[in-house]
Formats: sequence, C-alpha cells, structure tokens
Amino acid sequence: MKVVALVSGGKDSCYAMIKCMQYSHQVVALANLLPADDSVDELDSYMYQTVGHQIVVTYAECMGLPLFRRRIQGSTRHQKLSYRMTMGDEVEDMFVLLNEVKRQIPSVTAVCSGAIASDYQRLRVESVCSRLGLVSLAYLWKQDQSLLLQEMITNGIVAITVKVAAMGLDPRKHLGKDIGFLKSYLHRLKELYGINVCGEGGEYETLTLDCPLFLKARIVLDEFDVIMESSEAIAPVGILHPLAFHLENKEESNSISGIDKTSEICPENVGFVYEVQGDFLQSSEATCQSAAEVTKLDAVAEHRLRISRTKSYSTFSICCWLQDSCHTSAGLQEDLEVVLKKIELELVGCGFNWENVLYVHLYIADMNKFTIANETYVRYITQEKCPFGVPSRSTIELPLLQVGLGSANIEVLVANDQSKRVLHVQSISCWAPSCIGPYSQATWHKEILHMAGQLGLDPPTMTLSNGGPSAELEQALENSEAVAKCFSCSISTSAILFVVYCSAYVPSPERYKIQDKLETFLKQMRLFESERENISKALDPIFLYLLVPDLPKRALVELKPVLYAPEEMDMAIGTMQDLSSVRMPSYWGFQHADWHDSCFQKCVVHGKICAVILCFTSELVEKICFDSLGGGKDNGNYPLSVQGRQMESVLRFCIYLLDKLYMQTNFSWEDTKNLRFYFPTSIGLPVEVLSLMLNNAFNELAEMDQRVIIGEEPIFNLVPVLGAGSSATSMDNILTCELFASKS
Repeated sequence: MKVVALVSGGKDSCYAMIKCMQYSHQVVALANLLPADDSVDELDSYMYQTVGHQIVVTYAECMGLPLFRRRIQGSTRHQKLSYRMTMGDEVEDMFVLLNEVKRQIPSVTAVCSGAIASDYQRLRVESVCSRLGLVSLAYLWKQDQSLLLQEMITNGIVAITVKVAAMGLDPRKHLGKDIGFLKSYLHRLKELYGINVCGEGGEYETLTLDCPLFLKARIVLDEFDVIMESSEAIAPVGILHPLAFHLENKEESNSISGIDKTSEICPENVGFVYEVQGDFLQSSEATCQSAAEVTKLDAVAEHRLRISRTKSYSTFSICCWLQDSCHTSAGLQEDLEVVLKKIELELVGCGFNWENVLYVHLYIADMNKFTIANETYVRYITQEKCPFGVPSRSTIELPLLQVGLGSANIEVLVANDQSKRVLHVQSISCWAPSCIGPYSQATWHKEILHMAGQLGLDPPTMTLSNGGPSAELEQALENSEAVAKCFSCSISTSAILFVVYCSAYVPSPERYKIQDKLETFLKQMRLFESERENISKALDPIFLYLLVPDLPKRALVELKPVLYAPEEMDMAIGTMQDLSSVRMPSYWGFQHADWHDSCFQKCVVHGKICAVILCFTSELVEKICFDSLGGGKDNGNYPLSVQGRQMESVLRFCIYLLDKLYMQTNFSWEDTKNLRFYFPTSIGLPVEVLSLMLNNAFNELAEMDQRVIIGEEPIFNLVPVLGAGSSATSMDNILTCELFASKS
C-alpha cells in the first residue's frame, strides 16, 4: 500500500516507517501537526508530541518526500477513550490534514503511526482513518518496549531526548542525549521505578536526527536551551528548545525500498513543505438510523421469519432465521437485510439496541458472497450505534439452504447493561489481526471474555499462514493469546470452551493434525505459564469441532475461544454433586446409567459458569433408543420415519441429560445464555421437523417438572453443519449440543 506517515519527529514514528517498508509498503508522504505559535515548544495535548517541531520541517529535505503540515487549531474537547467526531477537537486537525494528503495524492490508502501502548492515540488515529477510508498501520503496537528500543538502535535510528519528566531523569544531565547512550540507564530506571523504557508513560520524548530513511541529509543540532517546566526534586520536567541546527548532506546512496521515487507530486515539489490550512470539515459520515426509524418488515418476510430467545434476564441470546422450505430464498443480501431488521426490532422491543449486543454469530449460505454480507452488516451495526464498542463476531458458511433455511442466519448475545469492555483494534500491527470494520477482537462482560473467531492470519501482513491447517491453527492460537493478554488472562489457563471450525477443504487425513496441534500448544503454554507465574489453578476446557463448507478468506480453520476472566482470579473449579443425595427424575423412561458420562464434556466454575458439550454418535444413539421406554406423547404434527423416531428419542434424552446436569451443578434453565443443537445435513431431516420435535420435548418437560418454564419462543438454535464431534478426526455425531449458562 502507499502510505502517508504521521511524524512527530520522535523515534517511534520514524521506526514505524521502517517497519512499514519491511512489510513492503511504500511511504509517499509525511504529515505533521505543530503548534499555531512557532515560539511554543509544547502544547497541553494527550494526542500530539510537538517538542522539536522547529526541526521536523527539515524531514522533507532529508527524506526527499513531500511534508504536509497543519497548525493545530483545536483543543482536547472529547475526553472519553473512544473518540466520536467533535467539532473544535484537536483530532479534527488530523482529519483536515490527512484529507488534504488524500486529495493531493489519491493513491494513498494507508496511514502509519508510532503508537505503542496508548489506546487514546490509537483510537483517534483509527477514527480518522475510518472516516477517510484509509487503513491504519501501527506496527509497534503492543510490542515489548525493551526489544523495540534495541531494534531502533540496531536499525540506525539516532534520536536524542527533547523532554524528560520522570523520576531519575534530570533535564540538565539527560536532555540532548542519544537513546543508544541512555539505553542501559533507562533499563535501570525500569527496574528501580517501573518506567516505560520507550517513554510510553510520558517519561521522555525524542527527536530523530538521523536514520536510514534520511537519504539526502542528516540533522546536526548546533545549539539549544534547556527550559525547566518544573523543578521538583523527585521528577523535574524540562524540554530542549533548539536554537541553531543545520543539515549535513549525505553521499549519494542507493534508494531504500519503500521510499517512493515516483510520487504523484510534481518532481520539483518532492521535498516540498505544504502548509495545510482551512477550517474544520463537516463530517461526511452517514446519519445513523435511530430506534424510532427502524424499517418495518414486509408481510411476506414476516411470515417466513422465526425467532428463538433464551430466558435469562441479564444476558440472553436472540436467534433469527428464515424458514425457506420451498427453497425460495431471495438471495443473501435480501435475506440478511430481513434478519437484521428483525433482530433490530426485537432489540428495540426489549428496550435495547445494537449497543447492548456482545457477540454476533453470522451464518451465511455462500462464503463467496462474504463482501455482500459484510456491506449489508455494516449498514446496521456501526460504531456510531455502539458507543461502548462494537460486538465481536464470527462468520461461518453453513449448509443453510439444504435444510430449508434462508441464505442468512444470525444469533446475537445481548446484555441488559453497559458494563461490557470491548477491544477493537483496527490498525494493522504485529500484535494480532486487525478488525477493520464494525466488529471487535474481544468483548468482556461479567467475567466472561467472548473472542471473535480467529483465523490463522499473520498480523502484519494479514495473510493466512502457509503450511496447512495445523500452521493456521497455531497462528490462530497465538493471535488468541495476544488478545487474552490484554485482559490479563491466558487461553492456556482461563479457557472454558474452544470451538474449532474446520473447513471441508481440509482433507480427512489432515484433520488429526488440527487436534494434535491444539492439545500440544495448550499443554506447552500451560507448562510455560505455570513455571513463569507459578499458576496452580487452571480450568479444564471443553472442545467442539465443527465441519463446515467454507470459512472467510478460504481459511482452513477458525478458532473461537470463550474464557473466564474475572477481575481477581479466584477460580473455583466446579464439581458434580454426590448423586446419592440428589433424587434424579426419570423423564421419558430414562434412568441414570454410568454410560451417560461418555455423552458429555463439561466445564464448571462453581456458582458462576456451566458449559456443556453433548455428543451423540451412532453407537450412543442405539443405546438411547434401546433404553428409551417411549415415554413421550405421540405427536400427529409431523409424520416420522424410523430415523425420525430415533432422532426424537435422542432429542428427548439430550434434554433429560441437560436437566440432570443442571440439577447436579445447581444451575437452572433460566441461567441459559445460549443453547445450540448442531445436526449434520446427512440425517435428511429439515429444520422445521427438528424444531417441532424440540419444542414438543421442552413442552413435555415443562408438564413433567414445574421447575421448567417454557415461553412462547423456543430457547434453542438449530445449526446445520457437515459434521460435528469432540474430536477433529471423528466429526460424525448424529447430534451435538452446546450449552452455556452463567449466574450473572
């Protein structure tokens, strides 16, 4: 991509340009913001470094690139972490600046910045980029600062301190000193006082005088003053004010790959400085659709729509799909529009909106139409509608049409409060894959961390890892761990559940490698974590493997972890009650048997979380049908084949087993957050029939047990797949059930 680099003069923004070039991007212009008054060294700004701005003007000549500069007219007006366009805010100066760069150099598609740890700065750069249709590149984001500082020095960045403001740094001693000279001293201060060695906590700021990008000349600082802003004994604050400097020409050197030599700017203006003036621009963002303006559904679509909803008050799932038994789907875009409208109406009917949604499962019938699906999705779920953060998302292709469904199916997890914390990094970095669009890497709510579906994408290049499904899974695991660390947890010790989506493009002999890689990776990571942090408590996660037709980007594997991430780690692993003290009911003639344990995996956090995976293979189905006494009512609603009657028995047994697990773990059906039944298309039963079977079974349970209260809407979601199982090598279950319940 062709890149405009935001430069403050500091070491970070210069090294960010070097990283861009290492990843084959081309820097075509520089952009800088400076104080309105030349005599002012520093502004009271959380956003911009301006110390040394008198020298930054020479970067155009040093690099042979056009430099666009704008004098800052705004101030800090929008002080919340997540930024929304605010007239008169200093961020709008950046918008005006980059908008002018884009106007003069239309081929620019990305912006690079030196953000390392500041969410405040990163989110504002991403906001401006989103509004201008540009990609944010932040290759230093979340990188180890000690390693970064050494890399900068090794890569030839000559930068001096121009501001110090930390315990142990004396303006009279340490201003004007090279970072290479100060490196060991900075590490000593880190050990003594916990400072950030790259200055990310405001401990110091730098000015780059030379680096490999300065092809034409280096900067020589001849004279400067030390201006004391604070003379406190513990942490005095001082800045360097340049008085005299000159450029020292370099011998003609070979052009560095990544410095643009075919600029769209006229050749005589290469190295020219552009002063970008003008008032703040009005936003071109589309007006959001308010809750009162939600479009009504047409009667035909309404007739085909189906809804399910769990009964929990605090956090619940809503699923919406189109029943299309006659295969009359209008197409993906139309079907998705209808489903999104219906979900929106349901949310509004509950007094909520998209901002209350924690997670979205987006199921589509054809991954080749992913772009259409995404374009439709973003018209409904926007950052403007979700001021507390957009929901996380996974997108999967399913065989929807084959079982009588429409082309799109959506399940949303909804919270009745605004206590969620969202991690949404849109910048491309070396940290984890970016989410360029209205979905986030992870959403935390009431101690549960819901991660977006992770592909095996190499973060800096956003391309799938080479080496097949196991290589993709390993990268997806590394990406998931990077996200987990942002919430002070680890997938190796805090995971409740791993759902692994396997593409049908993975050959059968290769599938065993997926499971082997997952188990080995988690085992090694858990060992490493226990040795490093002496972790004694760890959850024993459960696993579900699903075979699906296709995944985004034609990936072979997608990983979806769910983690337990309390503010304070007080993990209490759940246990089953002693069956001898619990009188278990005998629904539909089913009696407790030891082999029932082979049907399920469970992960329980005592008094908080209960996650269960039920797997029914053909062998278990035979046992279930043999043990069943046919205790259910005969239903004339649908004719059943022998296979259908077997499925009816399995579904009843499934509900019986879930009810038993709930009783043993002191949970109830009202604690259910989501309940999914995965079935293979090979069983030959349409969704309509399976749904009737399940509804009847739940109604029968409610008649037999007054603890169970059934509402008008079903509480389950039926999900068609090509295969499912607790193992990647045997995804041949007749039925698979995934349940997640929590007390909060």
